Amino acid sequence: MKRRQFLKTIGLGAAAVTVSNQMLPVATAGDRLDGRPNILWVCAEDMSPNMSCYGERTIQTPHIDQLAREGTLFKHAFITAPVCSPSRSAVVTGMYQTTIGAHNHRSSRHAVKIRLPEHIKLIPEYFQEAGYYTSNGGTLNKNAPSQTKPGKTDYNFVWDQKVYNASEWSGRKPGQPFFAQIQLRGGKNRGAKVPHPVDPAQVKLPPYYPDHPVLREDWARYLNSVIQTDIELGEILRRLADEGIAENTIVFFWTDHGISHIRDKQFLYEGGIRIPLIVRGPGVKPGTVREDLVEHIDIAATSLQMAGVPIPDYMQGRSLFAADYEPRECIYAARDRCDETVERIRCVRTARYKYIRNFFSNRPHTQPNRYKDSKNIMIAVRALFAEGRLNRHQARYFLPSRPVEELYDLQSDPHELNNLADQPGHEDTLRQLRAKLIKWMEQTKDLGQIPEPILAEFAKEYDSLYAILQQQENQKLVARINEVWQLAEQGKAAMPQLIRMMEDSEAAIRYVAAMGLGNLGQDAKPAAEALLSASKDKAAYVRVAAARALCLIDRSDEGLPVLVRELKYKDNEVVRHDAALALEDIGLKARPAVEALKTARYDPYEYAQRVATRIVNTLQGS
Repeated sequence: MKRRQFLKTIGLGAAAVTVSNQMLPVATAGDRLDGRPNILWVCAEDMSPNMSCYGERTIQTPHIDQLAREGTLFKHAFITAPVCSPSRSAVVTGMYQTTIGAHNHRSSRHAVKIRLPEHIKLIPEYFQEAGYYTSNGGTLNKNAPSQTKPGKTDYNFVWDQKVYNASEWSGRKPGQPFFAQIQLRGGKNRGAKVPHPVDPAQVKLPPYYPDHPVLREDWARYLNSVIQTDIELGEILRRLADEGIAENTIVFFWTDHGISHIRDKQFLYEGGIRIPLIVRGPGVKPGTVREDLVEHIDIAATSLQMAGVPIPDYMQGRSLFAADYEPRECIYAARDRCDETVERIRCVRTARYKYIRNFFSNRPHTQPNRYKDSKNIMIAVRALFAEGRLNRHQARYFLPSRPVEELYDLQSDPHELNNLADQPGHEDTLRQLRAKLIKWMEQTKDLGQIPEPILAEFAKEYDSLYAILQQQENQKLVARINEVWQLAEQGKAAMPQLIRMMEDSEAAIRYVAAMGLGNLGQDAKPAAEALLSASKDKAAYVRVAAARALCLIDRSDEGLPVLVRELKYKDNEVVRHDAALALEDIGLKARPAVEALKTARYDPYEYAQRVATRIVNTLQGS
């Protein structure tokens, strides 16, 4: 469905709302505003539940602990994306980032601008419409609150900054309630100067990391950042008390994802997706510990409900304190492209088990990534791996490939060390969770199923990425794409079918088939003629995939010129990024393209730049 048709279709659905029977009467801007609760979101970056109220013993977090004693602590809270921009895009809409097309990290910084459909609004917009004063600020300026700087947003879509009135709430009218967000640096503040800093010798590292001085020092600094976050939360709570509004303010405290570390942030293990979540305020029973599984998008629906603002029917979050609340049987999370690193991982987690699906199983967990590769911890552990000094649990993230499926019994294996996916006795659990994940991807219309070069083409046709999978024909295409991915994972036996699919009428199918053939490496030599034909395909992204495969079967004379040409493709910046990644995949075979890659270091698309720079440095030994 194209632009005008889609906007007409959603008109009715946008007006419908679901309202809990515990909701307060809804007030408009002209009604009496006093008496309704303030809503305060305090979000810290890059931090797992390493607080004393969650069982951390190396440090104490008295203010976070106090908040937990006075409110409700959720033991099993999870974000739906283990990196900041998709996570923040999800919570501020109450939607899975994969549903609204905000799943690729910082994906609206360049030519392809992501827009939400008209009926999906940001949470502060709903509060403004209800007469609330809205704000978003960084760490509180305790000496001059009104001078608090604006806080991090990092939303992966185009949005109107007028949804926030200011950076904090002091400018509101007398009696006017506020909805405020405070963004703390959290785990990013590794240089925090705190009283009684953590001694690295006292650090207890998880078993999937080696005991190394660099890691001990980094973890100690991380725990110092938790202490600093606790201090900053204390200052926020003190301000509420000093202003006499603590009793009428509902405080939500959580983090945007887990600790920034090798297999935590950006991954779907517990260290990446499990977060703290504490809620305190009127209507919240003090001293409660909840064991149910919750997702961070539930914060959006809960905030609206507790303020008496109707919850839109499209919203995928659930109100955690509603009388009709139904606990989740499981939670879901997704990882997609982070900066220049293309990825697609999905997981479903129940109270006991976690199932992870790696769609790029031919690549290592630790694919090249400028953000992570520059960290001292990554440099140190890579060196240990090269020296053969890691055990099998620590080394697996540096292996050239990974399992398609992972299954963990979190009850007996909380650190997710032992993959049960191919172990006897777990077939039923594996089958059930696999089916749940597939159903979730289908029902929530997971846009990450569409490779990004193709998604960029779709973006030219629709007002919003969200609209793409509202169309039945596109849903059928995605189902076919997934069938080809699964076929490609069968290895050499699937080659005849993949060759046939190179002649499919859909460019997306030809692209995935070519990528699958390329992943077979030398085994794909019988597909040379089909790949050569596809390297002249009318779709640029198909040409890139076919040329990559040609280079990987020692047909660089035919494939390399195509990649060099597509490195300058003007109509789709993601194709240029794809071409750069293909050149990186072929390794030293890319040497004749070094001059073109030197030029690509100045590509207007940042992520094509990064890959080109890395290849040039590798080829020139710098």
